[in-house]
Parts: sequence; structure tokens; C-alpha cells
Amino acid sequence: MANSSEPADRNSSDDSNLDDETFNLTAIGGTNFWFDQSFTRLVYFFAVITVAVLFLMSWIILHEALPAIKQFGLGFLWGQDWDTGNQIFGALPYIYGTLVSSAIAILFAVPVGIAVALITSENFLPSSLRTILAFVVELIAAIPSVIIGLWAIFVFIPVIEPLQKWLASTFQWIPLFNTEDPSGTNMLTAGIILAIMILPTMAAITRDVLIAIPKELRSASMALGSTRWETIFRVLLPSGFSGMVSAAMLALGRALGETMAVTMVIGNSAQISASLLNPAYTIPSVLANEFAEAEPGLHIGALSYLALILFGLTLAVNIGAVLLVKWVGSKNK
Repeated sequence: MANSSEPADRNSSDDSNLDDETFNLTAIGGTNFWFDQSFTRLVYFFAVITVAVLFLMSWIILHEALPAIKQFGLGFLWGQDWDTGNQIFGALPYIYGTLVSSAIAILFAVPVGIAVALITSENFLPSSLRTILAFVVELIAAIPSVIIGLWAIFVFIPVIEPLQKWLASTFQWIPLFNTEDPSGTNMLTAGIILAIMILPTMAAITRDVLIAIPKELRSASMALGSTRWETIFRVLLPSGFSGMVSAAMLALGRALGETMAVTMVIGNSAQISASLLNPAYTIPSVLANEFAEAEPGLHIGALSYLALILFGLTLAVNIGAVLLVKWVGSKNK
């Protein structure tokens, strides 16, 4: 009789040990080895260093921009004059050029990037050809921006200039093309060049997102009678929406901060025009062109103020992307 109760006691003791914490491989309540603790502290250290560097950069730019902030205040944002001789500065033409050129780039890069991602992630083409195509697209990211700018000057502009002249002569009644004789170095050219430069970011991240979607979703959708394109547009793209938004925001951040290629093709004219065929200017371009020869005081302060505005625009874009992803996620629950 004494032995008959022993298996029950053993089972009860085993059950008591089989709690959820036993099988939680990420639990931190167990025994930690010294190298686990060291690695955790090292990760925290580098995270703190990253945040500290970000704040240090912001403080330095803000400190350099203080003379212009005190002199012009918020009026700097909508001022349109940039006269270094009379120490009068306004940022609106540069903000306008930065936002419009980046918007054109995103308008072209997002659909093309999604199309490339679909072609290289789905089985429309043989596997070897998909790999080669994905590699070639990602190789664009390795080309220096100055090389892309030179290519645009000697190859792209001579090809697209006749098209721009035709747009100006045929659709001159549309404000977007209301330019008498476009020269090729203008806002539209800069936007297309930016689209080419950010295409690898958009395509590569979107491709990884689509590949990560479980195959079961494709099979289940097609088993219910959906066609290939219905599965893509109603299942795959909605499932990978958050990842594609992140890709678009990373690409937009690259477009907002691009300097050399844009400087070489945008025309560098500080004017605000509704026509995309007119020259324009961007914040990175004016920083590259004037900072080396800028005089201390208001000129350096105005350029630093522009850099602070660009930093704020990039930060606002990323915050907006996070809020958009959360809002769409709450709608899909």
C-alpha cells in the first residue's frame, strides 16, 4: 500500500515543475552566466551611446543655428529671400524644393519598387533569373551618388530633355508643365534621379517582407478560388503593408537627405514655381554649395537652421510612419 502512492506523488511533483516558466526560453529569472550579463550590458551601453550621439548632434546644430533663430525666429520658415550680402535669409524655397523632389521620387519609386519586389519574390520567373534581377536592382545602392549625377548629366538629361520640351509645348496650360523652354536641369529630373537612387531600398525591403509572409496564406487564398492577382492585392500586399510603409519611409529619408546627385541636376535656383520643369533648390544642395565658404555669424547660423529644419522633417516623417502603421494595425484587428 505504501508503494502504490509513490507514483502519484511523483507525478504530482513532476506536474508542479512543469509550469510555463520552465518552457519559456526567453525567461530571465533563471541562472545567468557572466557572459550573458556582459552582453546585455554591452547592448545597453551601445544603445545609450547611440541616443547620446543623436542628442549631441542635435545640440551642436541648434547651438550653431541660434544666431539665425534669434534674428529671424519662425519667420525664417516662410521667408523667400536669400541675400548673403545684406544678411537676409529665408528657407521656404529650399524647403519647397526638398519636399517636392522627394515626393516625386516616392511617387515613382514606390510602385516600381513593389513591382520589382513581386517579380523577385513570386514565381513569375525562374529562380535563377529572380536572384539575378534582385541583385542587379540592389547593386544600384552601391553606386556613389556623384557617379549617378554624372550619368544623369551626360546620359539621362539628353534623353529626357526632348520629352520635357514636348510636355511643355503640349501641356503648357497645366501649371505643372508651364515652362517655355525647359533646359533639363529642373525639379522633375531631380525627382526621377532620386527615385532611381532610392529604388533599391524600396525594392529590397519590400521583397524581404513578401518572402516572410507564410506560404499558407497564398495556398489558402487560392484554395478558396482567388486568382494569382487577387491573392497578391487582397492578401499579400495588405499583410505586408506595415513593412512596405517602413521601406517607403526609409527611402523617403534617403531622398530628403541626398546631396550631390540632386545638386548636379536640379538647377540650383532658389525659386518657388508650380512647374516641375523649372530649376529649384533643396536644403542639402544649398548646404553643400555654401557651407564651405559661409562667413561666421548669420550665414553659418542660417545654414545650420536649414540643417535643423531638415532634421525635423526627417524626424516628422518617421513619426508619421509609425503612427500610420499603428492606425492601420488597429483598423485590421
